[in-house]
Amino acid sequence: MSAVFLNVAPVFLLILLGWILARTKFVSAKVGDALGEFVFKLPLPLLIFRTLSEADFHGASPFRLWIAYFTGVAITWTAGHLAARYVFGRDAKIGVIAGMSSAFANNVFIGLPLVGLSVGNDGIVALSILIAIHLPLMMIVGTVLMESAAAKVDGGGRRSLAAVLKQVGSNLIRNPLVIALFAGLVLNGLNLTLPSLIRNLVDQIASTTAALALISLGMTLTQYPIRGNLGLAAVTASLKLMLMPACVYVVAHLLNLSPAWTMAIVITSSVPTGINAWLIAVRFRAGQGMAASTISITTLFGVLTVSFWMWLLG
Repeated sequence: MSAVFLNVAPVFLLILLGWILARTKFVSAKVGDALGEFVFKLPLPLLIFRTLSEADFHGASPFRLWIAYFTGVAITWTAGHLAARYVFGRDAKIGVIAGMSSAFANNVFIGLPLVGLSVGNDGIVALSILIAIHLPLMMIVGTVLMESAAAKVDGGGRRSLAAVLKQVGSNLIRNPLVIALFAGLVLNGLNLTLPSLIRNLVDQIASTTAALALISLGMTLTQYPIRGNLGLAAVTASLKLMLMPACVYVVAHLLNLSPAWTMAIVITSSVPTGINAWLIAVRFRAGQGMAASTISITTLFGVLTVSFWMWLLG
């Protein structure tokens, strides 16, 4: 267990380093936002592109992977929603944010570095396949549920599903991760390889992904202090760090996923909550403090729980 912890700790220490840099104003917090945007638009897409363009899928189908992961999402989201509504007596809008905070993992900025470190290229392939539908599916479901809840709580109408799909689809076709994913699959399918000069350039840029992503995330976390709704936030954080990976682990074994793919999706399901839950909360003006607290609490304790899941899988 101690050896696993020592492998996981550097990931969270890089997050801590970013937080300290921004908190002490040694580096402006605005640099974290700019750095995060850079990682999202160049190194991370190139990492996904390179991995998928060279991957050997061995004829594996993505559907069992998606079923295993999103079964865990559905169970955990429902548990968070029910806890907010019927244990803490919050309204429907807070219920949606609680469910989303419990089940929306930071697959990109924390999941990918961890999976790359612990599983290798097979794990990055699995996670890239997951990322292909994770963000659009989660954002569509979150937005539709929040608009329905807002109509009940605040009154007024709500957008149609078609309108939501149109907005999300418009965002996706410009998303660098989605573009990189499909470009990598096309290159793989055509059995083409990059010229050595281009390949070396891609390798150099992609190799910066993990450190830059984690430091930029740490700098961004200064915007999400632990405040208010601590009881509910503690529950959603516990669901995120323990219930969700447990569900994914069980379903992955029932579906007989390969050890590498099982390890990849269990690890990424155990990482801290992503900022997307907070973005939805801000947009609908509900549960911002609770979502922010969940992000910070899961990041604070994530090093312990991620170590536990990696030890269990090892």
